[in-house]
Amino acid sequence: MSAAPSIIRPLDFTAVKAVIEAHGRYLSGRSGGKRANLTYVDLSNMSLAGVDLGDADLTGARLAGASLHGASLKRAILFGCDLREADLRTCDLSQADLRGACLRGANLAGANLAGCDLREGSIALQGNGQSFKILKHERRPGELDYAVLQGANLSGAQMSGTHAISADFTEADLSGACLNGAKLVNAVLDGADLSNADVFHADFAGATMKDAVVSGVRLDDANFERVDLSEVLRAPPPIVYVDDRPLGDLINDHERYCKSGGVEGQVMKVSRVDFRPLKQLRRRMLTGMGAQKSVFFGLNMEGAELQGCDLTGADLRGVVLRDADLRGAKLIGAKLNKADLRGAKLGPLMIAEGRFIRTDLTRAVLKGADLRDCHARRARFLEAELQGVKFDGADLLEAELET
Repeated sequence: MSAAPSIIRPLDFTAVKAVIEAHGRYLSGRSGGKRANLTYVDLSNMSLAGVDLGDADLTGARLAGASLHGASLKRAILFGCDLREADLRTCDLSQADLRGACLRGANLAGANLAGCDLREGSIALQGNGQSFKILKHERRPGELDYAVLQGANLSGAQMSGTHAISADFTEADLSGACLNGAKLVNAVLDGADLSNADVFHADFAGATMKDAVVSGVRLDDANFERVDLSEVLRAPPPIVYVDDRPLGDLINDHERYCKSGGVEGQVMKVSRVDFRPLKQLRRRMLTGMGAQKSVFFGLNMEGAELQGCDLTGADLRGVVLRDADLRGAKLIGAKLNKADLRGAKLGPLMIAEGRFIRTDLTRAVLKGADLRDCHARRARFLEAELQGVKFDGADLLEAELET
C-alpha cells in the first residue's frame, strides 16, 4: 500500500496486544473494555493467530503477510485493508466489510466469509487544503487474484466487480453469492457450490468448474468460454421417473418391502438417479436400497434407515445424515463433503450369527464432514479424504484409518 507516512502509523506488538485485550473486555461487557480502533495501522507480518477482533475497525490497515489463522474478524470493518499474502485459514470473516480490500495471494482455505462484502471500493483522505487523495494499494483494490479459498464459506457474499483471476475456490460455498461483473478468469471452481449465485456479466473464461453445483445459475448471463463444465450438477427436474414410474412410488414400494419382511412391495435397485426432487428422506426405511452414483445433494436424511445400502459413488454432499443408520452400507468413492453425520451408525451390520458386514468408506470424500459422536467401529476409511473432518466423541475402535 503506498501512502504518506502520516496515514499509515506504526504500532508495536505490545501496544497491539493491549488493544486486543481491551477489545476482549469490550466484547464480553467487562469494565475497562474498549472497541479496537486499528485504522491505518501497520500490522504487516504480525502474528495474530486466533485473536478475536470481531466488530473491530481496521479500516485501511496494512496486514500484508500477517498470520490471522483461526482469528475472528466477524463483522469487522476491513475497508481498504492490505491483506496480500496474509494467512487467513479458518478465519471467521462472516459479515465483514472487505470492500476495496486487497487479498491477492492470501490463504483463505476453510475461512467463513458468509455474507461478507468484497466489492470494489477506495478510501478518500483529506489532504492539504480542500483536496482529497485516494489511499491506493500497490495492486488493484478489491482483488482476490491468486488467493486460496479452498473450502471457504462465501455464501451470500457480495462480490460484484471482484477480481479473482486464477484464484482457487475448490469446493468453496458460493451459494447465493452476488458475482455480477466479477472477473474469475482461469479460476479453479472444481466442486464449488454456486447454487442460486448471481453471475450477470461475470467472466469465467478459462476457469475449471468440474463437479461444481450450478443449480439456479443462469449460465447464459456470463462468459463461460473455454470453461470445463464436466459433471456439473444442474437444477433437478421437477419429477424423476424410473422405468415410467415416479421415483416416489419406488421409494414407497421399497419401504413396504422392508416393513413387511419382503411380503409386499419391491426392493429398489437404481443407478445415476437424482433424488433431489423428493426434497427430503427423513426417517425413511430404505434398508438394502441400491442407488449407485445417484444424487442426494443437500437432502435431509436425518434418522434414515440405510443399513446395507449400496451408495457407491453417490453424491451426498451437504446431506444431513444425523442419527442415520448406515451399518454395513457401501459408500465406496461417495462424496460426503460437509455432510452431517453426527451420531450416525457406521459400525458393522450383523447378517448372521458371527457374520458381519462393515461400513465401507474406501476412497470416500469426507472433507469438512461432521462425524462427531458417530459410531464407526471397524468402519473402513481406506484412502478416504478426511481433511477438516470433525471426529470429536466418535467411536473409531478398530476402524481402518490411514495415518
